[in-house]
Amino acid sequence: MANHTTGTPHHLRHPTRALLAAIAATVLAATTVTALAVTGTATPASAAGLSPFDIPNRGATVPFVEQEAEETAHNGTKIGPDRRYGTLPSEASGREAVTLDAVGEYVEFTLTAPANAVTFRYSLPDSSAGTGRDAAIDLRANGSLLKSVAVTSRYGWYYGGYPFNNNPGDTNPHHFYDETRALFGSTQPAGTKIRFQVSSTAQSPTFTIDLADFELVAPAITKPSGVLDVVTDFGADPSGATDSTAKFQAAVDAGKAQGRAVWIPTGTFTLWDHVVVDGVTLRGAGPWYSVLGGRHPTERNRSVGIYGKYVPGGGYTGPVRSHEANGPSRNVTLRDFAIIGDIRERVDDDQVNALGGAMTDSVVDNLWLENTKVGAWMDGPMDNFTIRNSRILDQTADGVNFHTGVTNSTVTNTFVRNTGDDALAMWAQSVPNVNNSFTHNTIGVTLLANHLVSYGGRDIKITDNVTADSLTNGGGIHVANRYPGVQGATGVQGTWTIARNTLIRNGNSDYNWNFGVGAIWFSALNEAFQNPTINITDTDILDSSYAALHWIEGQTNGINLSNVRIDGAGTYALQVQANSQVSFTNVRATNIAQSNPMHNCVGAGFQITQGSGNSGWYTPTPYCGPWPNPQWGGGPTTPLGVRPRAAVRG
Repeated sequence: MANHTTGTPHHLRHPTRALLAAIAATVLAATTVTALAVTGTATPASAAGLSPFDIPNRGATVPFVEQEAEETAHNGTKIGPDRRYGTLPSEASGREAVTLDAVGEYVEFTLTAPANAVTFRYSLPDSSAGTGRDAAIDLRANGSLLKSVAVTSRYGWYYGGYPFNNNPGDTNPHHFYDETRALFGSTQPAGTKIRFQVSSTAQSPTFTIDLADFELVAPAITKPSGVLDVVTDFGADPSGATDSTAKFQAAVDAGKAQGRAVWIPTGTFTLWDHVVVDGVTLRGAGPWYSVLGGRHPTERNRSVGIYGKYVPGGGYTGPVRSHEANGPSRNVTLRDFAIIGDIRERVDDDQVNALGGAMTDSVVDNLWLENTKVGAWMDGPMDNFTIRNSRILDQTADGVNFHTGVTNSTVTNTFVRNTGDDALAMWAQSVPNVNNSFTHNTIGVTLLANHLVSYGGRDIKITDNVTADSLTNGGGIHVANRYPGVQGATGVQGTWTIARNTLIRNGNSDYNWNFGVGAIWFSALNEAFQNPTINITDTDILDSSYAALHWIEGQTNGINLSNVRIDGAGTYALQVQANSQVSFTNVRATNIAQSNPMHNCVGAGFQITQGSGNSGWYTPTPYCGPWPNPQWGGGPTTPLGVRPRAAVRG
């Protein structure tokens, strides 16, 4: 894989063909359902599962209230719970959803707060050609039709081995869900019944509804004085009918030259290529109002994106055009707009990310990034870069990746869901990443790899996050000397702070390895850890799919666990497959599926230092033998610090 690829690389891992054939038959059977008119009473709301929004004082502060379809009134068919990779419920939030397969079937939510907008997560079957299908579903308030909302499966359904393809004849179907959003046109009060109802099955035989995020969207931001306007000053097309790339580029170039911010008014703007920013503020009327999209009609490796300039000899090693050269860009602010792309496949060489290049001393604030390849793949070296108060949804690869020499940078108060690779990642390829942080983020449904990961790096902070539902080939938090260029000075170094994180239904299967991956896991594949200090404190690991804690692929040391609560694990509290030196203080484990809580075949090579307050995970005679099948749903029984479900999520 070339160094200029984007999307964290993964060694090939192939499920057995027999298993995948069975999964494919189960999932694709949804395309043959016959449409029927429906009458009868609704299934009442079901008992609630643990949500990432149930955890107080951790995660992002979001502007919406989330409700799960399976917890509401409906007359469809509840699917799940199921965590088997390649099944529809496995990719649903909480591993359950509701399938509607006949005219008149619905899911009905009751507003707990006033709302004038909704974002909902759903799945339609693929088309036989693998290009997806388009359909519509009715959105109703107290029985009255608000609008018909367009839905599609064009951005889902991948097949085969990494980095995947769009051929339904291949094995390994996955990436089933997408999201869409709609403004109601008026504010609906608390108590309103908001219904998604099937009016036709002609375009799609099934509609699977996962969840809905209800929001009271503020009016569009008023245009500030003194700004340059991409429409009135430069002729950009707010209807989206024509390509406005050159108009936007002229606007941001003039903004830099004149020291003036550039304004994106309400509208939908088509960009067929990157807009390269440097020393300028680009701001909009809000992410529900100022929307950038588009993709070149013939050069499909060119698409909407706001990029900094590339650094010579830095993380990006592909072709560079003159206006993209001599980075990093500096003093860039991007705020209050959306980038909603049109990326339907994963081609790692293509620079079709929402944000990219290098930006030093720069801020991204209140952006909505959706349906691009990566939300923000930042190729350093670069310094002091912040993403905050944003949403990153439905990516074919990573949500964010700090790649090669990114320092003093952060992602904070950001919501990430449905990424096709690591949700938030740092990759210190060849140049050290130093003093970066992921803090106060909420992450849901990562389809491949990890919710939070740093491949190498020095003095890294991962704090106050909430993660839920990882699918395969990764876990919740990963610390690793893995992937090209991660060793020596770029490896795991210094003092790491991993604190006050809550991990829900994290960890998953890895069919190439034929065993599970832990919710928090450590790997030293490239080389042993060189005496870092890794402090994991005040952390809750809840209802892990396999092991809670996991060591593999080489010697790791310097790991200190303190005030860690493990409540629910599908296999073991500890899965030990490599030598390590670890201290445990007040680490408590309950609801572990296996009677022996530790799997350890390396024996005394796993060196434990015990402090006070430990319980439930240690045994002097750990198990070493065949891998058991996981047992799911065994915990947590009484989640500490969880708000009552009647409280508003978000």
